[in-house]
Amino acid sequence: MKITIHIPTQQLELFDDAGRLLRRYAVSTAAQGAGEESGSFCTPRGRHVIRAKIGAGQPENAVFAGRRPTGEIYTPELGAQFPGRDWILSRILWLSGCEPGFNRLGKSDTMRRYIYIHGTPDSVPMGIPDSHGCVRMRNADLVELFDRVTAGTAVEIIA
Repeated sequence: MKITIHIPTQQLELFDDAGRLLRRYAVSTAAQGAGEESGSFCTPRGRHVIRAKIGAGQPENAVFAGRRPTGEIYTPELGAQFPGRDWILSRILWLSGCEPGFNRLGKSDTMRRYIYIHGTPDSVPMGIPDSHGCVRMRNADLVELFDRVTAGTAVEIIA
């Protein structure tokens, strides 16, 4: 399996080992655009791997904080109680850069920046750059993707 994320088209593509396209999903990458520096709120480019899969068995819309489920299930009412919160829902695919000096180590380390592919409230638009650096997906799409990939799956982010 391999994942390619296209920042210009706001799409994530899942390919099998033979290079055949299996699925295409709408995503939302960073509102600040592409970039690797810590604190930039940009989506990092280049070659990555899924370092960790977090949330297996959690219900769709489970709320995560610090990569741990809080026990809450997101609802619009919960969202209204915490306006402006960057919701991380359902599952987390934690990314790690593979290119030292570009997206790995130092001030540009994707994993130390806590860059994930994660779920978001259904009211959040897809197909437009709007995240704080992560790659947001619809919860049902993320659960499907999560169940198809393993830790170590290659992820390329293209600007």
